[in-house]
Amino acid sequence: MKLIDVTKRFDDLILLKDFDISFEKNKITCLFGPSGVGKTTIANIVAGIVPPDKGFVEGVDNSLFSYVFQEPRLLKWYNVYENIDFVLKDVYEQEKRVEIINNYLEMVELGRYKNYKIDALSGGMAQRVSLARAFAYPSHILIMDEPFKGLDFKLRNEMISLFKRMWEASQRTVVFITHDVEEAIDLSHVIYTLKDRPVEIIDRLIVNNKEEIKNKLLSL
Repeated sequence: MKLIDVTKRFDDLILLKDFDISFEKNKITCLFGPSGVGKTTIANIVAGIVPPDKGFVEGVDNSLFSYVFQEPRLLKWYNVYENIDFVLKDVYEQEKRVEIINNYLEMVELGRYKNYKIDALSGGMAQRVSLARAFAYPSHILIMDEPFKGLDFKLRNEMISLFKRMWEASQRTVVFITHDVEEAIDLSHVIYTLKDRPVEIIDRLIVNNKEEIKNKLLSL
């Protein structure tokens, strides 16, 4: 999956200019950089939400996308089970949906909460529902837009462990957005470090020696 020669501007702001980037299939690729640098715009162009002004996206034809955002974005008038069922209704028959939903709720340790309303959940529980929903949907590409931002240390580590376990069980191409060094190192196979506007790639780091990569990221 690639962006090739992509330019994108918003009014007078040129965010991307002749920009190229590639994402390995069934790997977790991190877009790492400060807030506002353009990470989310890159992901939105990949997903087809934002059209490029010039250039094109290669390797996403007929791909299905799912998302996990910083906030859970759950439907409060549905319960936990129904929030996942809602995105699967046009994909699977009811019997298959029941099996899939129950399986993913067990994976995020929320099986006994499936009939709870969203307002009855803690923030961490709601984010786990969001994670289960993203993996329950049969997507090819998963967009993770700072999904652990704002969580306390313990909860963030729990969420990262859940994500890693779910990804191992159902490996997909992941575009992971963060400006947190530990998250980038812990989750990613490849890290692109970004700067400036128009966006430039400083480096493409393959995560094999975590301590070395950490030092590079901290030095930016």
